[in-house]
Amino acid sequence: MSASLATRRTVTLIVAAGALIGAAALPAVAHGSDLRAPRGPHSSIVIGDVQHDSRGRDNRALNREWVEVKNTGRQAVNLRGFTLTDRQGNRYRFAGLRLDGRSSVKVHTGQGRDTHRDVYQDRRHQIWDERDTATLRDDRGRVIDTETWGRRGSR
Repeated sequence: MSASLATRRTVTLIVAAGALIGAAALPAVAHGSDLRAPRGPHSSIVIGDVQHDSRGRDNRALNREWVEVKNTGRQAVNLRGFTLTDRQGNRYRFAGLRLDGRSSVKVHTGQGRDTHRDVYQDRRHQIWDERDTATLRDDRGRVIDTETWGRRGSR
């Protein structure tokens, strides 16, 4: 009987140890509205294409000026609190946009109705110059990505 009891205890310890190791190896999963981008250089949220310095002074010209924000990952990310800024300090703050995996949103300078593919800064003047830098920060102010274009050091 004691050999059987010892065997059962050993098996129980092995199963418990395996469960602990397995639980520690599982990745964390985001649930509900608490979807967040991975932090630091491994973020799935990046700046994609940029259309800058559109010609004209009307709202159509301002809406032809945009910066694309892409989610290169598979999981959706809530962009609430993320910001997009230019070199002069103009800032756009995302208000609770859920960006699906492998999708993008264009941040237009002018005015319009926000959708899942296009959001608008509601500005009346151009922001993105022929030489500029777009900086994307997460909801804690950490730089996620930057994109610079134009000639550096030129006047």
